Amino acid sequence: MVKVLFICLGNICRSPLAEAIFNHKIQKNGLENKFKSDSCGTSDYHIGELPDERTLKCAVKYELPINHRARQINRVDLREFDYLIAMDHSNKRNVQSLLDQFKIQHEKLFLIREFHPESDSLEVPDPYYGGEDGFENVYRILDESIEHFLQHLREGHNIYV
Repeated sequence: MVKVLFICLGNICRSPLAEAIFNHKIQKNGLENKFKSDSCGTSDYHIGELPDERTLKCAVKYELPINHRARQINRVDLREFDYLIAMDHSNKRNVQSLLDQFKIQHEKLFLIREFHPESDSLEVPDPYYGGEDGFENVYRILDESIEHFLQHLREGHNIYV
C-alpha cells in the first residue's frame, strides 16, 4: 500500500482538502486498497481543531467527505509515509529541516504542483486570510494537481484496475 501525507501550515485549509480530494479520487477509481492518505501541518497552531469552515463548505459543495482533526507532523510520519506532499516552499523547507534533524533520508518530498505539467506556479496559495473565492481557487488547483499526482503514482507503482 502506498502511503501519502499532504502537508500545509496549520492543517485546517489546504492539506485536509487535498486529503479529501485524493480519497475521493481513489474511491471513485476503486483504488482504496492500494493507497492510504492523511494530512498534517508543520505548525502546532490548530492541533485538534476541525478544518476551517470555508474548507468544509467547499468540501460539501463538491461532495467530499472530510473527517479530520488538525495535527502536527511527527517523526513517525517522516518514516512511514512513502510520499510527503507539501503545499508550498515554506512547508517543504520545514519538512526538509525535520528530515535533516532526524537524519532521515527521504527522496519522496515534493510540492503537489510539481506533478501538474501546465502549472504556472509550484505553490498552492494559503487561502486562510481571504474569502471563499480563495478556497474555490485552492480546490481547483488541488483537484487538477492531484489528478496528475495520482496518474504519476499509478504509473510509478504499476497500479491498474
